Amino acid sequence: MRQRTVVMYVEIGCFVSCLCGWMLICSTLAIEYWVVSESASVVLSAGDYYSNLWMDCVSDATGVSDCKYFPSMMDLSVFLHVCRALSVISVIFGFWGAVLALIGMKCTKIGGSELANARVTFTAALTYMASGFSGMIVYSWWGNKVRSEFVDPYYLETKYELGAALFIGWGGSCLVICGSSVMCYFSGKESFPKRFNKQLIRPSTKMTARTRRTYMRPVSSRPTTVFIPPSQQSSSERRGSRESRESRGRRGTQGSQSSSTVRPIRPPIDSAV
Repeated sequence: MRQRTVVMYVEIGCFVSCLCGWMLICSTLAIEYWVVSESASVVLSAGDYYSNLWMDCVSDATGVSDCKYFPSMMDLSVFLHVCRALSVISVIFGFWGAVLALIGMKCTKIGGSELANARVTFTAALTYMASGFSGMIVYSWWGNKVRSEFVDPYYLETKYELGAALFIGWGGSCLVICGSSVMCYFSGKESFPKRFNKQLIRPSTKMTARTRRTYMRPVSSRPTTVFIPPSQQSSSERRGSRESRESRGRRGTQGSQSSSTVRPIRPPIDSAV
């Protein structure tokens, strides 16, 4: 099986995983059970209190429920506004991630060259990853708030528990993050091959077999050759000619001095005298 076929099947599996996770994230926006509170003391009038990003609901023991939307957006807390914004951002990123993945995957053949398709798929993986992390931040932040209020003994208002929507959102976010991570690895390996396939490149040398044998000889048997640059050669030649002229001059002066100094000749001693 060729490598391209394996990568194609991996991309299909990652796309299905991300798509299923995105659908689970979208479903949590319509579920009312983000937080749930059961009132055991009141049996006939009301049984459960639950709410989500948009409304508060109450249901009685007979199964009749009544929901009321939040009256004013300006009166809501910053926490609720941020959670709404991140949830919508997660849905939007997931949609565009699906569009880019359908364009860039190898099985669709909509894009251009292999490199262009790989880069489009890499962009889709990053978009999916942003969607998954946005959803994970929303559900984790909401669950942490519910947990801290539930264990706080000084919190006197209604204490809620974790609803089913949070667990569904956590599962969907995990699917999106895992699928986008694998897709990002395989598509990034094709989009940027130089960064993923770094190899040690040995520097080019001009050493031949003859010079290699020369350097492999012991130190005593190696021929020693001194290389003098041209600039130094000219100066050394001028220095040598100057020294030869000075030595000749010294010899000439010594010869003249020796010729000028004449020893006095003593007269011969007459043996008769």
